[in-house]
Amino acid sequence: LSQTLGAWTAAEQGAMFFRNIANENTTSSRHLIIHEIMGRNCGWLTAKTAMQYRLRLKKRNFIPELLISKRRWDIHAIYIPEVPIDIDLEIKRLKNIMDKEDCVNIFLSEGAGIKNIVKDMTSRGKQVLKDAFGHIRLDEVNPGKWLAEKISDKIDAEKVLVQKSGYFCRSAAPNNEDLKLIKNTAKYAVNAAMDKKNGVIGLDNCENFKCISFDEIRGGKPFDINVTWFNQMLEDIGQI
Repeated sequence: LSQTLGAWTAAEQGAMFFRNIANENTTSSRHLIIHEIMGRNCGWLTAKTAMQYRLRLKKRNFIPELLISKRRWDIHAIYIPEVPIDIDLEIKRLKNIMDKEDCVNIFLSEGAGIKNIVKDMTSRGKQVLKDAFGHIRLDEVNPGKWLAEKISDKIDAEKVLVQKSGYFCRSAAPNNEDLKLIKNTAKYAVNAAMDKKNGVIGLDNCENFKCISFDEIRGGKPFDINVTWFNQMLEDIGQI
C-alpha cells in the first residue's frame, strides 16, 4: 500500500501536539525536548509530522528583541529508522545549538537507532523483551528515554522532557484528506464486492485503487529518504 488510512491525520495531529509541548522550553534554561513519534520500521510519519510542524511555525510571529526567536521553537534534529545516527557527531552539533538557543528540540521515530539501543542494553546485562510476533517491545525499550539519557549530560541539558504523541494522534478524528481517502476506499470496496472481487482495498504503489492480494502485502516498508522535501528539511535545520 502506498498510503495508510489515518497517516495524514496522524502527521497533522502530531504537529499540533508539539506546538503546545514546545512552549515548555520557556520554563527553564538549557531544555532538551524529545518528541517520540510512532514508527517502528518506517520514518515517514516522523518526517511528515516534522514538515507539518515547520509549515505551521512559519505562520507564527516572533519578537527577537524579547529573546523570542523562531529558532528556539524550531526542530533541531530528526531521527528515523532509515538513517543511521552518528551519536558522537550529533552530540557535538546539538551542544552548539544548546549553547546558542538555550534549548534542543528532537523529533524521534520510535524505531530509530533501535539496534544500538538493544546492543547497549544487552551489553549491560538487561533483558530485551519481545511481543507475540517476535518484535522488540518498544514500550519496554523506551527509545526516547534512552536517547535522553545518552545525550543530556553531554549537551549540558538542565531539564529533559520526553513526550509521546501516539495516543493523542490515534484518538483524533480524520482530517479532510483522510476522510476523502476513506470514502473513496469504501466506494471502491462496495463496487469490488458487487463484482465478486476480494482482497484488501487500498492504493497500490502507483497510487491506483485495487483489490490487493494478502500475499502481496508486506509490513516494514521503508520511507524514501531521497525525496526532495525531506532532504531540504534536514538541510534547513542543519542536520546535513
